[in-house]
Parts: sequence; structure tokens; C-alpha cells
Amino acid sequence: MLKKAILAACLTLSCAAAAQANTLVKIDGSSTVYPLTEAVAEEFQKGKKGAVRVTVGISGTGGGFKKFCRGEIDISDASRPILKKEMEACAAAGIKYIELPVAYDALTVVVNPQNSFIKTMTVEELKKIWEPTAQGKITKWNQVNPSWPDLPIKLFGAGADSGTFDYFTEAIVGKSKSSRGDFTASEDDNVLVQGVSRDKGALGFFGYSYYAENTKKLKAVAIAEKAGKSGVLPSFDTVKNGTYQPLSRPVFIYVSAKSLEKPEVREFVDFYLANAAKYAKAVKMVGLPDKAYKQTQSNFKAKKTGTGFGGVPEVGVSVEELLQREGKH
Repeated sequence: MLKKAILAACLTLSCAAAAQANTLVKIDGSSTVYPLTEAVAEEFQKGKKGAVRVTVGISGTGGGFKKFCRGEIDISDASRPILKKEMEACAAAGIKYIELPVAYDALTVVVNPQNSFIKTMTVEELKKIWEPTAQGKITKWNQVNPSWPDLPIKLFGAGADSGTFDYFTEAIVGKSKSSRGDFTASEDDNVLVQGVSRDKGALGFFGYSYYAENTKKLKAVAIAEKAGKSGVLPSFDTVKNGTYQPLSRPVFIYVSAKSLEKPEVREFVDFYLANAAKYAKAVKMVGLPDKAYKQTQSNFKAKKTGTGFGGVPEVGVSVEELLQREGKH
């Protein structure tokens, strides 16, 4: 009888352990989307009172997609759409996905607060600094604009696995991943914040929420699309009204269709979409229009797989248009 009781207890514990193992939602990817996903995850877990655990990693958008297309995670945070090579990797592994925009971000260009000569920069000036041919040649501020001082430029930017790097180079240089290589790169935006805050001649870029959390350490630069145009600072209003260009962008979560077989993943995504606007505001990101969230929820409910981009980067696309497009695989 004792042996039977011990065996029964072991089986019960094994079943409980197995159930516990299954109630895990695994997320990785973009450092830009991380604050929003982490905020949603914390609140979701509170409601579940320990029954579901949600892990959120930061390996960059590219790093997240690598794990996602290997079937290692349920959800990939992305600050840019999935690229053709990633679509092919997912297809080869039989991974289907649902593309869900969750907020807007204003990719923010920042300088050190002691920098008194930069208030506005044009896209052309930024290109002159960041394009590949600038490496080893454009090293001082007066080489970009003769009215600026003879002061060394120290550059900080997102790493090569970051969707922020992809979007910035596409919007500023004109080609994704086209950039000089002699800058301090990191997928951890906090490293970039610290770097810019410590060097008077520094320039960097990352998601708006990291700037908003560090306004005493950093100064945002107004962006002018062309010379002669007024510069526009990133803000909730300038992102929503479309005047902060070309560095406003939607950010996404990609959900594995196979992972939706797990009720905890379905419940988490439902919770995410229902509360994204509230938590976006809390982490200094810009929520989508209500109509867009309703369409996003509708697409999720219908399990609309694929991407509205087709593996090709686009700058300036509206979320409303994106959500109506036929998904490409």
C-alpha cells in the first residue's frame, strides 16, 4: 500500500510538473518592443496568479526571428517587419505566423545635453554621417556642417541584429543595413543611452521610450526631411499626426500559429491586444488608433497568417493599409 501511495504521489507530482512546464509563454526579440511586452506580461501574470509564466528576452529583432523560425519561442517582438530570408527560414521549418502591429515608435536621434550647436538635423546630414562611405572620413562635426565645431563625433547605434538598425538605415541612408561600421553598436539600448550621456560629441539613435526615460541625460534632435524645412521633434502628437517623418514606424509581435494550440498563448495575445493602447502609453510608446486595434484583434481571431510586407522593407506605410493587405508567406 505504501509503495502504491508513493507511486501515485510521484505520478501526481510528475503531472503537475508537466502542466507547469506547458504553462509557459516564451517571447524574445526587439529591445524597442521589450518595454511594452514586458509591461503586458507582468500584468497578465498577476491575473493568472502564478498559473502561467511569461518570459521576455532581448536578442534584437533579427535574433528573435532566428529563434522564432526554429520553433524555440511562441512570440517574436519585432521593430520591423519580417524579411524575406526570415520568411524562407520559417517556411522551411513549417512555422506559420500571424503579424500583429501593437504600437507606433518614434525612432529618436539624440545628442549629449552639453551639445549646444545641434537642435535640428536634416535627413541628408544624418546620411552624410551614417552612410558606408563616411567611415574613417566623416569624423568631426564641422565636416558635416561648416557652422558646427571642430569636435570629434562619437557614434552610438543599434546592433546589426536590431530592427531599429534596419529601419534607421532604410529611412536615412536609403538601404537597409547600409551603414558605416566604426560606431559603438548594441542591441541593449541602455548601453547606447549611457554612451551618449558621457560624451559631449556623441550622437545616437534608438526607440523613443528609452529617450523618454532619460531626458535628463539626453537631448532629442528635431528631424527635417529636407534642407529648408522645419525640424520636427518626436512626440506622441507628431507621431500620431504623421509629421515626424521618416522615423515613425509601427512595431509588431509575431505569433506562431502552432503555439496557438496552447490556451495560455491565445489568452496572452488576447490580453495584449485588448490592453496594448494602455500599456503603450505607460511605457512612453504611441498607441495605434482604436480602429486599428479592432482590426488587429479581428485578424488574430481569424488566424490571418503571413505578412502584409512580403519581406521587403517599407518606410511610411500606414497601419490601416497594412492590416487590410493579403498576408504573404
